Amino acid sequence: MRRRSGAPRGIRHRYISGVIAPPPTIDGDFVSGLWPRSCAVIDVDSRPLLLLLATLVSLLTAGVLTHALKSARSRDRVLGWGWVFAGAVAVGTGLWSIQALALLGSQLGSSQNFTFKAIALAWGASVVAAGAALIAAREIASARLRLWTLPPLLSVIFGAALGVSVNVLPASSTLAGWSVPWSAVALLLLGASTVVALWGSHGAAGQANEDTRLHAAAGICALGIGLAAAHAMALHGMRFGPTAEPAAPVAGLDALGLVMAASVGALAVAIAVLSAWFDGRNRAHTRSLATSLNEANIQLRRQAFCDPLTALPNRLLFEERLHQTLQRVGRTPSAMAVLFIDLDGFKPINDSFGHAAGDVVLREVGARLLDLAGQSGTAARVGGDEFLLLVPQPGNAEGAAAVAQQALQVLGRPYKLPNRGEVKLSCSIGIALFPEHGSTAKLIANADAAMYAAKRTGGSTYAFFEARMDLDVREQVEMQTELRLALERNQLKLYYQPKIHGASGQVTGVEALIRWDHPVRGLMSPEVFIPVAERFGLIGHIGNWVIEESCRQIRQWLDLGLRMRVAVNLSMHQLRQDDLVPRIRRALDAYRVDPALLTFEITESVAMEDTQATMRSFGHLARVGASLSIDDFGTGYSSLAYLRKLPARQLKIDRGFVADVEHSSDALAVVDAVIKLAHALGLKVVAEGVETERQRDVLLGLRCDELQGYLFARPMPAQMLTVWAMNGEDDAHDIEFRHSLFAGHVPSALQ
Repeated sequence: MRRRSGAPRGIRHRYISGVIAPPPTIDGDFVSGLWPRSCAVIDVDSRPLLLLLATLVSLLTAGVLTHALKSARSRDRVLGWGWVFAGAVAVGTGLWSIQALALLGSQLGSSQNFTFKAIALAWGASVVAAGAALIAAREIASARLRLWTLPPLLSVIFGAALGVSVNVLPASSTLAGWSVPWSAVALLLLGASTVVALWGSHGAAGQANEDTRLHAAAGICALGIGLAAAHAMALHGMRFGPTAEPAAPVAGLDALGLVMAASVGALAVAIAVLSAWFDGRNRAHTRSLATSLNEANIQLRRQAFCDPLTALPNRLLFEERLHQTLQRVGRTPSAMAVLFIDLDGFKPINDSFGHAAGDVVLREVGARLLDLAGQSGTAARVGGDEFLLLVPQPGNAEGAAAVAQQALQVLGRPYKLPNRGEVKLSCSIGIALFPEHGSTAKLIANADAAMYAAKRTGGSTYAFFEARMDLDVREQVEMQTELRLALERNQLKLYYQPKIHGASGQVTGVEALIRWDHPVRGLMSPEVFIPVAERFGLIGHIGNWVIEESCRQIRQWLDLGLRMRVAVNLSMHQLRQDDLVPRIRRALDAYRVDPALLTFEITESVAMEDTQATMRSFGHLARVGASLSIDDFGTGYSSLAYLRKLPARQLKIDRGFVADVEHSSDALAVVDAVIKLAHALGLKVVAEGVETERQRDVLLGLRCDELQGYLFARPMPAQMLTVWAMNGEDDAHDIEFRHSLFAGHVPSALQ
């Protein structure tokens, strides 16, 4: 016997010329059948390597089996059954490779010839066993049986497959008997390793351990070692006897061929392990995305239904709770009451102590109302300082009034501020009862109307809804519908009231004042329809129209040779529009208007409502080139620290102080202080509402820069103002027009 050149190490070939030599005896008990002319024999030194390879394949197979067992129990039928079939092939191939390598590594298979039929039968038995195990796992999950019924079942299935494979693989021997102790040990190893594997992937409670990689790795290792050890115990406990000698050589694989086939099977199992790993990664990523999406949905729902500042329900959730309460209490008299609560005097807290202090107060109000609502009621925040309180089954109107009185007392207690100071607030409450005061769809609106009625009486009280209040609400709804049509039909007009230079009596510009030329009600003042526009979200459209129309009129005056400066009022809604400055630029460019001819007036209360936002908006407007003015100065709660930083060039004294300046020393002192303060800050002062010569004389004595009021001219249409400003025949005033004090060169006489 000699080693054939190029043969793999550990594989020896026996050549006997002209004869077929018998193989060596096994255990001295029997002689194998006929051999082919050339047969590979496993070297004794190579058997440990084959056993080690079988162990490695066991670990790979355990990894695929663990993943397949988990995936086969999926609620998705396509995914579950897909892994049953794919896992059966992959795991069965792995089991067969383990059996083949273990047999070759033992003394039994070192010099055997293996028929294709026996190999196919062994592989089929392994695949069927793996499929049965996966189907059993899926059925156990479907029947919601305890997962720990699976290990003994797997032990029996895999043990049977092992016995079939080891029996049929060797072509030259047959199973003569089993060693019961060794077979029992093999089954126990299979069961124990399966238990450890299930513990690693599902924990003690049977719940999937999706994120415990250490447990999963330990379970896979235990199952792999258990599979390898079970094969070793099973082979050790099997007794084989001789078979009848075949009449002719049997076609099949020798030891080398079976090693190669088992290696291909091991490679297939390795590929299956990679596929399982990628599948696990993708499923983990999908779970992560699903978790993130669920958290995002929860967050969106929280944002959609909860107030971010107070964590109370918002209007949407309150309406949902309203309908839920209706289903619970029915339509009995006074089944529930809705209290609409508005804080009195909250704005000065924001202006004087800052928004941080205001937020503290609002959160405390929310907490107090939440306690007042209790388990059965609902408290919600629906606006800046507006809250709703749902009271199920108050009993009657007296019961609802008692809750309202309690709310007045609770909210009237002092509030601690961040600077350790304290403030006290009152509130106005409107009450609407169901079903007495309307359906659930109108209950909040009716409570709102009742709250406004309580506020008009001076606040710090409550009022029940009455039918006449509904008429007011209906009138406002009808007015907003007509106001939308007025925008489409060009029923809005701009009137212009001149501003007069105090020292010279010359015209320095005009203020644009909007009017509604209603086809039925006639000319309507903005005090009537602007609140409706603000309440129903039309103020932005109206404000944009005013800017566009003012620029158009300035261009028309310029074409007539009249350089007229126009002041336009801006609302807080417009200041919050992101496209305000671009709109102004487009209007100026479209009508070729010098930005210096535009002045934007913002009321003091609006300017101080959000000082940071106001400063940003003023900065953008100043960069356009327009002038800025603080309107109604003296009625708000201005902070001088912010006032001096605003790029305003003008202050307008509120008409209320001007009206009292003749006979009120307090009003006179306020006007005098405002003028001196403005001049100290480099600002011009305009006094509006001047109606008497005495008021004019006092203001001129205090060195007020400009005057505006009925004493000089009422608001008039553009055409009439054109004639008036150019000293036409219709002019009843001896007033000359000059360039604005804020545009271009200013004559020395006007300074």
